[in-house]
Amino acid sequence: MKTRFFLACCLSLWCVLPRSGSAEPLAIRVYAAVSLAQVLAELAHQYEEQSHTPVRLALGGTPSLAVQIENGAPADVFIAADQQWMDYLAAKGHLKAASRPIAGNSLVLIAPRARPFAVRLTQDFSLEKAFEGKLCTANVDTVPAGIYAKQALISLGWWTAIAARIVNSADVRAALTFVERGGCAAGIVYATDAKLSGRVTVVVAFPSNTHAPIAYPAAVLRGAGPGGPAFVEYLSTPPAQAMLRRHGFLPPP
Repeated sequence: MKTRFFLACCLSLWCVLPRSGSAEPLAIRVYAAVSLAQVLAELAHQYEEQSHTPVRLALGGTPSLAVQIENGAPADVFIAADQQWMDYLAAKGHLKAASRPIAGNSLVLIAPRARPFAVRLTQDFSLEKAFEGKLCTANVDTVPAGIYAKQALISLGWWTAIAARIVNSADVRAALTFVERGGCAAGIVYATDAKLSGRVTVVVAFPSNTHAPIAYPAAVLRGAGPGGPAFVEYLSTPPAQAMLRRHGFLPPP
């Protein structure tokens, strides 16, 4: 009787104690610029298959994500659409290690597919006369895509005449959606965003010397779980870089 009781107690204890090797790996929480949405979903899936570690994505405008991280959002990795916001978090002590660029991009002027117009990349060209209606882009003061857009417009001498017709969107994908739906007659987005849409046409690509280099830095955040550094390393591997190229992203500037 005592033996049976002892065995029953042992069995009960074995059921409630954690078993070695049975714990699920902690998910890697990645906060990333929304312009990376499609390619990052594929990269996360590819990484999960080879590492058996789940990756959870939180996508949005770079400034919004940076502020969330600053306010304590539970993130392991941050991938920004420019260096400025990464430096902002670094200055406040939120990075575990220095960031590294994983990709680049280019900037394009788009229009609804049914309403294209022509543009010349010259100082004497009047962009404001080329189309009627609004020009959508990400917020030109805070969001990377919008900041690059403003730089390009200033460089080409178009800013002063067109500034009053600009619609500042929360992020670059919101600007793309406005143009797709005809709410804006033109837009400035990343080339990778335009590539995703069958409802817009690229009017012209802005020369790279009209704006700061477009870079996507990635960094492990202070307090990150053990999977964070490995995922950032993975983003620079040949398979990951090949995936980024297939989606239209450029090599890191």
